[in-house]
Amino acid sequence: MLFKRALFFFALVFFVFIYKFYSPVDYSFFPKCPFLSLTGYKCPGCGSQRAIHHLLNFEFNLAISQNLLLVFSIPYLLTGFFLENINYQSEKLIFIRKLLFGKKTIYIILSLILTYWVIRNFSFCNC
Repeated sequence: MLFKRALFFFALVFFVFIYKFYSPVDYSFFPKCPFLSLTGYKCPGCGSQRAIHHLLNFEFNLAISQNLLLVFSIPYLLTGFFLENINYQSEKLIFIRKLLFGKKTIYIILSLILTYWVIRNFSFCNC
């Protein structure tokens, strides 16, 4: 278990270093979106690599302009990571976990992702 955590930590540090100092716009070793390449339309994940680069360099406006959904989902994802890895379980934490990650919430999030997918491909939307 300790080895897995150490491996995860070093991989995370490696990717943070890469994304902080190398812009996905300037270097071709970053993967390109296959959906965008095939269809010409942006998927919900398009711009995520650029947004991460901008976030790591504290360029929040640029990050939001690249992928609004990713930027606003980070607190939600961090909350989920915290709730999944906390050793202490109280009734209040269990309630919060069910509220934030229950079946209804997942359907709402799926609806938001699909709506974002459609809206970001209209010409008036720069997201």
